[in-house]
Amino acid sequence: MREVLSSLAIYADRRMARILLLGAISGLPWVLIGSSLNLWLKEDGLSRSTIGWAGLIFGVYAFNFMWAPLVDRVSFPWLSRRIGQRRAWIVVLQTVILGCLVLWSASEPASGLAGVVAVGLAIAIASSTQDITIDALRIEQFGRSEDRQMAAGAAVAVVGWWSGFKLGGIVALVSADTLQQAGFANYWQLTFLVMGVVVIGCTLGLAMVHEPPAAGRIAAQAEDEQRLATRLAMPGLLGNAAVWLGATVIGPLMSFLRQNGFAIALAVLGFIFLFKVGEAFLGRMSLVFFTEIGFTKSDIALYSKGFGWITTIAFTLLGGLVAIRAGVIPALFLSGIAMACTNLLFAALAWSGKSEALFAVAVVLDDLTGAFATVTFVAFISMLVDRTYTATQYALLASIGTAGRTLLAASSGELVDWLEGDWGTFFVITTLMVIPSLVCLWAIRRALRDMLAGARVRLFGRDASGEAG
Repeated sequence: MREVLSSLAIYADRRMARILLLGAISGLPWVLIGSSLNLWLKEDGLSRSTIGWAGLIFGVYAFNFMWAPLVDRVSFPWLSRRIGQRRAWIVVLQTVILGCLVLWSASEPASGLAGVVAVGLAIAIASSTQDITIDALRIEQFGRSEDRQMAAGAAVAVVGWWSGFKLGGIVALVSADTLQQAGFANYWQLTFLVMGVVVIGCTLGLAMVHEPPAAGRIAAQAEDEQRLATRLAMPGLLGNAAVWLGATVIGPLMSFLRQNGFAIALAVLGFIFLFKVGEAFLGRMSLVFFTEIGFTKSDIALYSKGFGWITTIAFTLLGGLVAIRAGVIPALFLSGIAMACTNLLFAALAWSGKSEALFAVAVVLDDLTGAFATVTFVAFISMLVDRTYTATQYALLASIGTAGRTLLAASSGELVDWLEGDWGTFFVITTLMVIPSLVCLWAIRRALRDMLAGARVRLFGRDASGEAG
């Protein structure tokens, strides 16, 4: 019991409050281009297939690693000097998102679907770039020897993300429902202006987030660049471009492959790609399903966003303790199985018809298991990141996971239509989708333990037993 209380005390670190805010800023845009956009399109008369394919805008999260080196290397001349390189990027991108919400407030999906989706794509690009910065800033809050704090920080980041997603969802859904009941025909457009106020509030909150000095990171990058320049010995502009590209883009990827072994590294990337595909299929169509069986936006806000947020916070923090004490790999197995099995509750809801009790149980348990899976996933890839290229390597690993969730799940609406609206069978299929990733994880479980031990040596300067090296 004393050890459990000692582990819980880690969450009292004041840096956790900063990470909580960063997570909330990261989660909020998913409300805009996920829940809000989906319902806006549905209530404007668009088909399930159209809604599903519109979700392809999330695909940019799968490719944000391609411009992650810009986040590591580019500074905004005046703003970066005033508030720091990482925070300057966040402020600029929050401003872009705010401008997009203003554009949406003057748009109509039925008459200008291409424009609405284009603005959604701009939000997704800004949000995915912002995530690169937020993840790097989160990891850089901790020193190289603070491995337990790093794992706890991963849990708090997930809590923050869910808080931004859930509380933002409550604001969006309740605002839309209230404005609709008040007789406003453009209730979704007005709702996006309300969400713009929330974005402004989050941006102002960045003042409490400390940004560590970047001198060490910049010096290490410069050393790598100089080393590569010496090897290439290419003069002129072309040589400088080749050195920059190699040091900041190709170098971090090849470093990951070399340090962990090519075959094992590819297997890990395969697991990351497949782990949450089934959950993504469910998530993409869940709001459509809820409305089709008779639940109102206020019902969804209460059960899915309200109750789910409260229980998710508690279970995420407990899930972080499980990942710390039992180990990340066992936690990944447990969370993956639990996450998949909760999808069967939605199948039961589809077969039984509208039931508020079953609806509440299904969405709360789905949030619990989803949060557990997410915190173990975040802790797993955070342990493998090279601090010299924090933004680039974390973005690469996270992007691969996002690729599975977004690109494959874009066909979720087509699958429901192919099943002729048989939601129960659809949810059973999503349950089975976790199997390939768990098979992959089981096959390389021993090698993964060696990889994580190696990550501890690289990140925290410790040997496999945890003693200082």
